[in-house]
Amino acid sequence: MADPTAGNGPLLTGVGVGPGDPQLLTLAGLAALRDADLVVVPVRDDVDEVGYAERVVRHHLPDARIARAPFALTEREGVTPRRAQAWDAAAALVVDAFAAGAATIAFATIGDPNVYSTFGYLAASVLEGMPTLTTRTVPGVTAMQALAAASGTVLCEGREPLVLMPVLGDPAELDAVLACDLLAGATVVAYKGGRRWPALRDVLAARGRLAHAVVGSHLGRPDESVGPATAVDAAAGAELPYLSTVLAPPARGGRGGKL
Repeated sequence: MADPTAGNGPLLTGVGVGPGDPQLLTLAGLAALRDADLVVVPVRDDVDEVGYAERVVRHHLPDARIARAPFALTEREGVTPRRAQAWDAAAALVVDAFAAGAATIAFATIGDPNVYSTFGYLAASVLEGMPTLTTRTVPGVTAMQALAAASGTVLCEGREPLVLMPVLGDPAELDAVLACDLLAGATVVAYKGGRRWPALRDVLAARGRLAHAVVGSHLGRPDESVGPATAVDAAAGAELPYLSTVLAPPARGGRGGKL
């Protein structure tokens, strides 16, 4: 991406607004949203939908100028024609806004704009048509951090690695990570695996990780659910919301045992 300090031309900023709780928006993020001529927010498919990111923005800036960009977020895997078309349409929205006189545009995304975010696809698409565009990002609180705080779970300590992975496909991918000798002492965080929860639960149990694992869904929102993985429904076919996070820390001994 372009150097965020270069030039005084059009600026596109990806702003992480946190997992859903408006109080977790950073001061830097709020300033970037406030300074923008237009705030673009992602929605799943319907432009009449008020998405999670928009709710956070409007909590702080009820009069902000907001444009909704459908991102086909219900698509499961791969660069499908529908998904590619959505990226192109969102990029066209941004390019048109710059052409109409906007100098700064902010894209508000839940979590962090550099962690499994739609912002990267948007920025790449806009840069194809505006190669001199300046882009930058403002970090946001991630779901794994919010779940660690809500559940009182230490993400990692001492020499423990931290592995973050989406589980959109075969849960065997999680099993392979847990079986890796180099990652035997790692905390493993699984994103977006709610639709495959029973299989994920079985993997965690088989690898001795279920007892200390925690699950969180819709973090920072009124319908937030946080609890031990052992208490989450294990019935065949039981699904969790798409925006669910699983923390599976390793067993730990006494204080400083991982140093």
